Amino acid sequence: CRCPFRRQRPEKCGDDLFQGLGHWRDMRRFQELARKRRHIMFYSEGGASWVHLGPLIRQLVAEHDFPLCYLSSEPDDPGLDYVGRHGASFVIGKGAVRNVLFKSFPAGLLVMTMPDIETFHIKRSVNAVHYVYVHHSLISTHMVYLPQAFDNFETIFCVGPHHVDEIRAREQQYGLPAKQLFEHGYGRLDSILARASAPNQAEDQTHDRPLRVLLAPSWGPHGLLETQGVVLAGILLRAGLHLTVRPHPQTGFLSPRVISELRGLYGEHAAFELEQDITSEDSLFASDIMISDWSGAAMEFAFGLERPVLFINVPRKMRNPDYQALGIEPLEARVRHEIGDVLSVDKLEEAPERIRKLTENRQEMRARIRASCRHWVYNLGQSGARGAAELASIARNIAHLT
Repeated sequence: CRCPFRRQRPEKCGDDLFQGLGHWRDMRRFQELARKRRHIMFYSEGGASWVHLGPLIRQLVAEHDFPLCYLSSEPDDPGLDYVGRHGASFVIGKGAVRNVLFKSFPAGLLVMTMPDIETFHIKRSVNAVHYVYVHHSLISTHMVYLPQAFDNFETIFCVGPHHVDEIRAREQQYGLPAKQLFEHGYGRLDSILARASAPNQAEDQTHDRPLRVLLAPSWGPHGLLETQGVVLAGILLRAGLHLTVRPHPQTGFLSPRVISELRGLYGEHAAFELEQDITSEDSLFASDIMISDWSGAAMEFAFGLERPVLFINVPRKMRNPDYQALGIEPLEARVRHEIGDVLSVDKLEEAPERIRKLTENRQEMRARIRASCRHWVYNLGQSGARGAAELASIARNIAHLT
C-alpha cells in the first residue's frame, strides 16, 4: 500500500482514506455555503463539546433567527444531527483538512471550546473572524492551561468572576489587548441542576445501604488514579463502601495498565463498578460523595448535586509552571474546603472515616456548597439563554460592520 497511511493495516488504510476524502468534500461544501446561511459558526472537537455548545445552540434555534453552521471533528457528534435539522453541519476530522480550513475560515463569528488557537497547528484565519471561546470546565485559566491558551480570542464566555479576574490580570501583566469578557455561566452545570431538580431524581435516603463513592479524578503522570488508584480502591472496598471508578478518557489512552489492574483485581467485586462512558451522568446522580484530585468534574458534581468531594492531595496538575506570577490562587485550589475536605496522600487509610464525616450532616454541607456555587458561577440555570442572546448580538454587530 503506497499511500500516506501505508504503515497501517490495509483495511484501516482504506477506511482512513475514505474518511479523509469525506472531510475534504465537507470542507468544500462548507466553503461554498452562502454567507447568509452561516451567520454563526460553531466548531466542535466531538461529542464532549456538545454538552457545552448544545445549550447555546438550542436557545439560538428557539429564540433567535440566525442560520447556524456546525463543524465537528467526529462523525458521531450529536450536534451534527441537531444543527443539520436547523442549519448546516459538516465533518472535518482532526487532521490536514481541519488545519487548512481554520487558516482560511470565512469572515464571521466562530464559537469553540478548544483553547490554544494560534499556539500550535491550529491557526487563526487570514479572514476577519471573531473568535468566541466557551469554557468546557469551571477551573481557572492560568494553572492547568498553557499561558497563551486564551490570548487569541476576541470574546471569552466566562464561567464566573474568577475567569474575569484572571484574564484581566494577564492582559495587564503582559500588555495584551483587552478582550470582551461576557458573564456567561456554565451550561453543563445548568443541565445537571435541571436534572437534579426533576421529580424522579429525589435523593435516595435509604439508611441501610452502603455509601456510594464516585472516584473521578483528572489524568496525568501524577494523577490520583495513575498513582494511588489501585491502593485507594482496595481501602474503600474493604471498608464496605460501594465504589464506582470513572477514569478520564486520557487515563485509558495513556495509562491503560491502571484500568486493566483495577478490572483484574476488583472487577468481580459486588460493590465495584468501572464506568468508562463519561457521556452518562447516572453515576454522578447515584453517588453520595466524589473522590477527586484536581479535576474540574469535582466542582460540577458538588455544585450540581450539592454533595461533598474528598480531595486527595496529589501534586497539582499544571501546564503553566509560572501560574503563581499572576498572584491569583486558582479556583480549583481555593474552593476545596468550601465544597469538601482535603486528605494527604500518606493518609489514605483515613479516607473511609473522612467520607462518613462529610456525608453525616447533609444539610450543613449543602448550605456551604450552595453558597460557594452562587459566588463562583454566573447565571445559574440561565447560561444558555444569556449566552445565545450575546452571540446573536455579536453576530448582528458583525453583519452591520460588513
